[in-house]
Amino acid sequence: MDSQHKHQLNVTFLPYPTPGHMNPMIDTARLFARHGVNVTIIATPANALTFQNAIDSDFSHGYHIRTHLLAFPAAQVGLPQGVENLKDGTSLELLGRINHGLSMLKGDIELLFQDLHPDCIVTDMCYPWTVESASELGIPRIFFYSSSYLSDCANHSVMQHRPHERLVSDTEKFSIPGFPHRIEMTLLQLEYWQKVREEVSHYYERMFASERRSYGAIYNSFHELESEYEQLHKSIVGIKSWSIGPVSAWVNKDDGQKINREHKEDLPEEPEWLTWLNNEQNDSVIYVNFGSLTRLHHAQLVELAYGLENSCHSFIWVIRRKDENENEDSFLQEFEDKMKESKKGFIIWNWAPQLLILNHPAIGGIVSHCGWNSLLESLSAGLPVITWPMFAEQFYNERLVVDVLKVGVSVGAKENKFWAFGDNDNVVERVEITKAVLELMETEEGKQMRRRAIKLGDASKKTIEKDGHSYNNLIQLIDELKSLKISKALAEAS
Repeated sequence: MDSQHKHQLNVTFLPYPTPGHMNPMIDTARLFARHGVNVTIIATPANALTFQNAIDSDFSHGYHIRTHLLAFPAAQVGLPQGVENLKDGTSLELLGRINHGLSMLKGDIELLFQDLHPDCIVTDMCYPWTVESASELGIPRIFFYSSSYLSDCANHSVMQHRPHERLVSDTEKFSIPGFPHRIEMTLLQLEYWQKVREEVSHYYERMFASERRSYGAIYNSFHELESEYEQLHKSIVGIKSWSIGPVSAWVNKDDGQKINREHKEDLPEEPEWLTWLNNEQNDSVIYVNFGSLTRLHHAQLVELAYGLENSCHSFIWVIRRKDENENEDSFLQEFEDKMKESKKGFIIWNWAPQLLILNHPAIGGIVSHCGWNSLLESLSAGLPVITWPMFAEQFYNERLVVDVLKVGVSVGAKENKFWAFGDNDNVVERVEITKAVLELMETEEGKQMRRRAIKLGDASKKTIEKDGHSYNNLIQLIDELKSLKISKALAEAS
């Protein structure tokens, strides 16, 4: 082994297979490789297909990065070949089988950690057991959190203080203890595991406890966005953390990469949606996308459609088609035909190149489920947000956008509920949707939100340039891991 390779830092990344977790970790792994680290990503075959083109491209440019494939036990858990990602789970039963398959990989992953001899492992929050793996190998585990500092601090605070247990109704508000801002929530807006004392609660508690036991944490955030919660994280969790975001902006600096990040097929030279957008005035179009894990039921789709139409503002809406075993929603087809005729709205089915659309000058705001990646991409593009959280930590993210950053308008979503657990009875009505669009697009406060969002967009670009906060944090983290490697080698030699 040559001297350079002997001293090169070897880091293994273990992403969790759902787009909101996997995409930012793959981008982070690529950033490590671009800064001289020898990177290995552990993934199952179908998941690797979604990012392998980017890895091959980086490798061809001389970066030390590769994917190590682990076979997914599809047949053993009763899944078709290729169903390995939570976004492919179309029912609670299928989601359970995917999770079961993932849990069966634990032994193989632990053996792989031993074979790869990494100097450090960077693992998703959903693999709490990797703290023990790292400890046994005598190497640091870096906890990878794929959402905001505020949401992580909120989870730790609510677990510790349990302020919601004093409430007398589902809609009564409580404040999150120990926060620099007054952040109010209701019991309905909390995740299920926080409200009960069941096995699922212990799973999440182990997950967050593993963060405290990790060497440090990586956050896809940036100092200018969450400085107060970056600081709060140190006191609440008690470990080092490095903000290195927004990672997608960092690795996807040209349009070709923006397109290919999530999709294998090449787009036509000028797709229909782009032609439509090019005919719209600057800052006049609302972009609507609820991410890869959200499924709206029929009554909510109808209210959303009419709410957008009644606002009289142009919109571009990404809708995931229903599965083949479900009846195609004729209402949506009729609505699309009506929008084509009026030219006020454009529907994109299934998938859209979100980064390209958000950065188009015609886009003036986004309706978002408050998934962290979408929020980061929106704010990086300087866009204010209409917040419509659905499940998980999204209600915490909404409070960051609306109450702390003041770059968003809430539609008033009331209940934290993942679609697989049944329809959300708290339908957001069309009048609330129209009201939020008008507030963002037509009021003075909406203009101020846009100005604040543009400032954050500028900050998001500067932070990843040389000597920016995120740039420096990444360099410092890599240097620290190199120092740990050298110290370990010296200790073993003495």
